[in-house]
This record gives sequence, structure tokens and C-alpha cells, in this order.
Amino acid sequence: MTTISRRALVFAGTAYALSGCAIARDAARKSEIVAGADADGNAGDSTFSLIEVSSDSLAKIAHWPVNDPRPAPRWPGRGGGLTTQKIASGDKLSLRVWTAEETSLITRVGERYADIPNLEVLPSGHISLPYVEQVHVAGLSPDSARARIEDRFSSIIPSAQVQLTSSTGRRNSVDMLGGVRAPGTLPLTERNLTVLNLVSEAGGLGGNMANPQIMITRGGSVYRMPFEDVLETPALDVAMRGGDRVVIRPDERSFISLGATGGQRVFPFPTEKLSALRAVSVMGGIADNRADPRGLLVLRRYPSGTARRTEGLAHDQVVFSFDLTRAERLFAADQFLLQDGDVVLATLAPATTTQRVLNLFGGFINAGRSLTRD
Repeated sequence: MTTISRRALVFAGTAYALSGCAIARDAARKSEIVAGADADGNAGDSTFSLIEVSSDSLAKIAHWPVNDPRPAPRWPGRGGGLTTQKIASGDKLSLRVWTAEETSLITRVGERYADIPNLEVLPSGHISLPYVEQVHVAGLSPDSARARIEDRFSSIIPSAQVQLTSSTGRRNSVDMLGGVRAPGTLPLTERNLTVLNLVSEAGGLGGNMANPQIMITRGGSVYRMPFEDVLETPALDVAMRGGDRVVIRPDERSFISLGATGGQRVFPFPTEKLSALRAVSVMGGIADNRADPRGLLVLRRYPSGTARRTEGLAHDQVVFSFDLTRAERLFAADQFLLQDGDVVLATLAPATTTQRVLNLFGGFINAGRSLTRD
């Protein structure tokens, strides 16, 4: 093959590659994503709004709804827990009744005591005893209940002395359901057991959880609080009550990272509040040789119909845009809080595709030079 024909082949191949083949990309450009948007939330024919995030727009965004699948944050009052054990319905009492009588209604000849085991405290708070019928013991300490039972027995056994042991039932215990190393049922004994005491008794947090949440079910109410907040605020370390159920779960919220980023996947929220700027760090940063620092986008879909009920929100679908090259906009990005289901998209810098085309063109030129030397 002649030199001229080789050159013609190379340049023909170059022309075909540049004109007929698109360069493969792993991210879109900002202009492609936001094409046709209603700018700054103005109503129009588009199906989504484009909001340039700044200190001015943050004030408006702060009044918009929050997408959060978790129960609303609320917490029981600190109150007081048990300083001494109190007998409750469902507890079981075992009695040993001593007597100095030769014979009695509850002992045989020669016996000095009689055992009455496993007396369950009824929903009414009573226990049923032989010959003295029912005795109300709920709400009493074990020692007070023993004295009351002994007094009732003295009507039929003047020398009666009572020993009492108790085991707690559901209403006098707390269920630690999960999120710890040793879940189970813990009795409320003679101590003021708080929620952090309970976690400690159950072996501490189990496994690695993203932003763990403590959830307490008490009666018909469910309470939730970030575990970190309870650790740092003594007033939130509330006392447990009989029948409480406690579970620790990881944060349910997540966001998606796409485009020219350090990691393209679903990320759980590592903290209660996650700003757009900190999210960039969580996902491994943006590609410094490909990403557009003026084109970091957060795509958010509000529940259907939200825009109709919210002032300043023109569409249920919004694209928030961040310029990471200006200090004022960087501060705004660090104040903009991500929500569950947000998509963080690092767009491709406009010059990136051009550079890749030039690199490809340079490769063909080098190939042409090699052929002409042969």
C-alpha cells in the first residue's frame, strides 16, 4: 500500500469516527439535564422547576415540605422511673408461710411452714389465697405486700410469718427488641432504669448502623429520637416504664449518587442532617478532571399535589443547582439539607467531551504517522 493511500485511509477513518460516532460518556452536561425547565420556580409549561441555590433561595426552600419516611420525632417526658420495685399485674408471687402452731389450716402435723408458689397477680391487682380469699397487692413494694399478706393470714394463724419472692411479668419489664448485641426482656428491678441503661444491659449497639434511631413503643404511642442526640443530651435519657418496647434501627433515609462522582450508588444518611456539600464528601467527591463544579445538581420529587398546596413551589419535581466555584454558593450548599430519595448528580464539564474528541483525533494522527513511516 502506498503512503498516499495509507494517509487517505487514516484520515477517512478519522473523519468517520468524528462525524458518525458519539463519544461514550458516563454523565450528562448540565445544559442537557435542565433543558426546558421553569427557572427559579416560575410556573410554566415544563414539568419541573430549576432552582439556583443561593442564600436568597434557601429562605424560600426552608418552608417547603420534607420527605422523611420515619415517624415524626417525638420523645416521652423525662418523668421518674422506679426507685423501688412495684408489683404489677402479671407478676408472680411465691409465699412461704411459717407458723408456731402444732397444726393449722395450711400445714400438716409437725410441719412448721407451707409453700404457696406461683400466685399470679390478676388484672384487678389481687392474688387469691387459701382461706383468706383475695388480697390486693398491685402497686405495693414486695416488702409492703408481704406485710399485708401476713396481716391477712394472722386472722386464721395468729403466729403466721410470711416470706415472699416475686418474678416480674410483662407490665414490670421492658422488651429490648433489636439493634443491640443481646436483645431480650429485662425486668424492672430496684433501680431507675433509663433508656441508655437498657441499651448497656443489652450489650450495647449491635453492628454498624448509619445514624441509629431509638424507637420506644409505650401504650399506643411510638417515640423516635436519634441515638446520638440521646447520648449528648442527659434530659433525653428517659426512665423506662413497665411494658415499654424498645428497638434501635438504622436511619431509613438514603440518597442516590450519579454522574462524575467518586461513587455511583445508593448511600444511607450517615447523620441526622446531611447538607449537599457534605453529601459530596460522603460519595467520594466529584471527578476533578471531568465534573462541572458549576453543575452539581440535586433532583427531588415531592409527593404528588404538593406544589398545589405549597407557596413558592411551582412543580412537584425540582432540580436544585449548585455552583461550587463561588464562596457564597458554597456556604449555601452547606446549608441545603438533603432529603430521602434525593438524587445527587455531578454533571460533565463542557470541555470534557471536546478533550476526549481531540485525544481520539490525536490517536488517529499518531496512527497515520506510524503507517507513513512503514
